[in-house]
Amino acid sequence: MSFVLQGTGVSGGIAIGRAHLISHAHLEVSHYNLPQKLIPAEIARFEAAVAATREELEALRESIPADSPAEFGAFLNLHLMILADSTLSQVPQQIIESQHCNAEWALKQQMANLLAQFDRIEDSYLRERKADVVQVVERVLKVLLGQKQQQPQSRDQGSILVAHDLSPADVILLKELQCSAFITDLGGTTSHTTIVARSLNIPSIVALHNARSLIRDNDLLIIDGTRGAVIVDPDKAVLAEYKLLQEQWELEKQKLKRIKSTRSSTLDGTQVHLHANIELPQDVKQVRESGAAGIGLFRSEFLFLNRATLPGEDEQFEFYRQVVQEMKGLPVTIRTLDLGADKHLNGTTRVSANPALGLRAIRLCLAEPQVFRTQLRAILRASHYGKLRILIPMLSSSSELNQTLALIEQAKQSLDAENIPYDKGVEVGGMVEIPAAALALPLFMQKLDFLSIGTNDLIQYTLAIDRADDSVAHLYDPLHPAVLHLVSHVIRSANQAGVPVAVCGEMAGDAELTRMLLGFGLREFSMHPANLLTVKQQVLKSSVSEVAAITQKMLKTDEPEKIRALLNRLNA
Repeated sequence: MSFVLQGTGVSGGIAIGRAHLISHAHLEVSHYNLPQKLIPAEIARFEAAVAATREELEALRESIPADSPAEFGAFLNLHLMILADSTLSQVPQQIIESQHCNAEWALKQQMANLLAQFDRIEDSYLRERKADVVQVVERVLKVLLGQKQQQPQSRDQGSILVAHDLSPADVILLKELQCSAFITDLGGTTSHTTIVARSLNIPSIVALHNARSLIRDNDLLIIDGTRGAVIVDPDKAVLAEYKLLQEQWELEKQKLKRIKSTRSSTLDGTQVHLHANIELPQDVKQVRESGAAGIGLFRSEFLFLNRATLPGEDEQFEFYRQVVQEMKGLPVTIRTLDLGADKHLNGTTRVSANPALGLRAIRLCLAEPQVFRTQLRAILRASHYGKLRILIPMLSSSSELNQTLALIEQAKQSLDAENIPYDKGVEVGGMVEIPAAALALPLFMQKLDFLSIGTNDLIQYTLAIDRADDSVAHLYDPLHPAVLHLVSHVIRSANQAGVPVAVCGEMAGDAELTRMLLGFGLREFSMHPANLLTVKQQVLKSSVSEVAAITQKMLKTDEPEKIRALLNRLNA
């Protein structure tokens, strides 16, 4: 019987193939008490399991094919760091000693404690790191239980992996298995598995919830990664339609490569700057392959995550300089530390009744001025090696901006005193991702060199919706009239004041919204490199004078149906 499952598409495209179910059964752990005389041996058994797991991960890292994306090694390094962290390598030993329990039970208890802490984190990227903790713990548990790691094995080239969840290590193996797609019950848009899937460039869907239990081994599947749809056992008509769509998709991908070096401008001659978002220095390769005009958002917090100690100034400097130099004169915009409210920089937890409205992003940096100064000095030092800009996240008041600019000036003065070179004209910009900042824009435009609209958070804060929460995620709507008015207002106000403005959230990478944003007056987009050529194609086929009239009509209605109809007309 044919049926459709809906999830979150994280890597576009269409795949057609037979289901190959991957079994990652939930590990059942027994609980038993041990006499004091056996505690040292139990602790030693736990330490041996951690050491064996470390060897497994290191061996897997060494076996990564040379032509694999750089993310593969990075995420295995992350799992090794999680394994080495005292919360997993030391605390279970203390539980064994204090509770006289077996190692498996101690480790499972500590995992539950850690996951409870992650669940209180508001920031979606940080919250999804709990999946990495689970994957590392399961590896250790399998060693303790005497079970071998069961890696995904594809029986036929082009098969589709169906799993409850996959670790980045599992996904890495997909490159060798030549699977055409994968789908999982769990996962989110910022999970490491998702990031690796994008780098593999195969259709992938996560958050399907019940796919693993509803789909049978060898079922015929259609995976529509763009729409997030899984069609199980399609009839002949649907299968024929999707085979045609699949051929068209592949043709379009090949055609898009032809416009990589084409000047990005509209039919009526308006130049549009298309930049890329990155998290790691290794991402620069994909940026350059996309033909991006620069990096519009370099998320610097990745360097600070999943480690016991803070990165020093020299480590940060090398991290930033590598990117700036590899971009060979193209602009690089580095966003200062943007961690969520519930995590101290050293990895401990701060309890907050409402972390989304608490100490996060620039608020956290201003509360930790020494940490912030260290980052600012590192960024300024890197500015000597290319065209670099500084971007401040989550500004909401003039006092925050004044304090930030004062700290930047102090960092410059300290470098001057040491005769360390930097770009004295380095530009400083601010992210507009809080409605208050959008509505009080003149406060920021007077003192900032540029603006960048972070639509992901702007939509969340405007609509009071956590897009990572499945129960309300369907209400997350970039076409909500309030969102459109805010985005349009910021773009129009910045253009009138002569302040450069970009959109760096998910809206920028959605080709369906490209013409609308052009009609609002946007001339700089920043997005995941995989989306850049699709957006560029829309730019090349658009006329600003034609789209502006329709977008103005979109702003004059508050009826969702009319807004959607006008958007469809815009893209016709």
